Amino acid sequence: MTQKFNSFDAFYPYYLEAHENPICRRLHVLGLVVAIGAILYAVITQTWWALAIAPGFGYPCAWLSHGIFGKNVPATFGHPFYSFKGGILMYRDMLTGKVPF
Repeated sequence: MTQKFNSFDAFYPYYLEAHENPICRRLHVLGLVVAIGAILYAVITQTWWALAIAPGFGYPCAWLSHGIFGKNVPATFGHPFYSFKGGILMYRDMLTGKVPF
């Protein structure tokens, strides 16, 4: 059953707990960086179909990392918007050293 959250602030600790495995976190970063790269490519080259494939890079990396390394169910399935924001903030927190890479 999906856990209920009243706010993103309540969700984010749950999100980080689901990403305790460092390989899981690193694969999330890889997927995010490649997806951002696809978005930048689309904007710079005005190849707009590349926008459609950006999620196809990010989400499979994240979902596989949960199944193989995290041994848990991706939060995206129950909380897609919070999870998207959580992934970006986790990446930020990894860059600033708040969350270990």
